[in-house]
Amino acid sequence: MLFLLLAVPAAVAAAPPGPGLAEAAHAIEVGRLDQARTMINAAVAQGVQGEALDRTLADLAFAERNYATALPRYENLIMAHPADARLAERAGIAALHLNQVAKATAHLDKAITLPAAGWRAWNARGVAADYQGDWATADRSYARAVALAPGEGQVANNLGWSLLMRGQWQAAIEPLERAATLSPKSKRIADNLELARAAVAEDLPRRKPGESDESWAARLNDAGVVAQLRGDRKKAVAAFSQALEARSLWFERAANNLSVAEAKK
Repeated sequence: MLFLLLAVPAAVAAAPPGPGLAEAAHAIEVGRLDQARTMINAAVAQGVQGEALDRTLADLAFAERNYATALPRYENLIMAHPADARLAERAGIAALHLNQVAKATAHLDKAITLPAAGWRAWNARGVAADYQGDWATADRSYARAVALAPGEGQVANNLGWSLLMRGQWQAAIEPLERAATLSPKSKRIADNLELARAAVAEDLPRRKPGESDESWAARLNDAGVVAQLRGDRKKAVAAFSQALEARSLWFERAANNLSVAEAKK
């Protein structure tokens, strides 16, 4: 499957006060989440409570990708600190992960108006704009994110994917190539680049050495989706058909797409 990339921010705010919470915040920052939870539990057992604890718990939930818990915690904190860019940014990113695009947009619009807004807020705002088909806002947001963090492959990937969504296949290749250079170990970025190249090429994706049936079928299906968007019914049908043949088990997504493509004869 292909994805836009949402950056998970590092914990960059000052460590919260209180026994054990400063150490817990640092543990979250460096990814020692089990240790952070132990420290938080110890602090609670010592009677620590209040906003510092709420913030640390929100950050832990966010780091654990428990966005359903993180979002309301951040929203409660925002009520007391409406000018905190970091809180608005994280609330927006959490809402995006929960597919609450309207809520994400509201939080991110607030975040990017604040002086401390960073590239992650602008990147996420671009993603929200892509969901809404608001290409002008997406372009402005990604441009600002690139200006703030030119070495981040995630931003270049998202710009490239945004262009693919608009059918600007050739234009998408340059940012995706840049993303692959900046993040050479990212399979998602590599897959997106391959899809962009397939969209402007005559042939379908070829099977990689040692690639599983499922992985190849998924790439073929994605190429079929792009071909269908381009109006190339013949290539779409060929891609979806090969996707079905690539897996011994029923590949429902490819089958559905094949039916749609054939119906457009």
